Amino acid sequence: LKIRKVLFTLSWLILRLFMRRMVQKYIIRDFHPLILFYFAGFVSSLLAIIFFVRSMALWILVNNIPDITFLAFLFCGISGLQLTLFAMLFDMEANRDLKGKA
Repeated sequence: LKIRKVLFTLSWLILRLFMRRMVQKYIIRDFHPLILFYFAGFVSSLLAIIFFVRSMALWILVNNIPDITFLAFLFCGISGLQLTLFAMLFDMEANRDLKGKA
């Protein structure tokens, strides 16, 4: 069992099945706003990564991080986390009927 092969194969499988479920259940069958939350959370997290890389590059090269760059990183990171968590909450609420009786 090779860890790298299994890790990448399973990660790709889980991501692909998640995207397929989102498209099938929340776009094709019936539109649900959690798709917008997932999308906005993904975009905001991507921007946070970009601002983090920029901040680290400026810190290494100039030994100073501009305040606005760090604030943009914090804002995008927190927004991305909150939007993703809200989308997960909406997804749990939409699938509440799938839970078994305890």
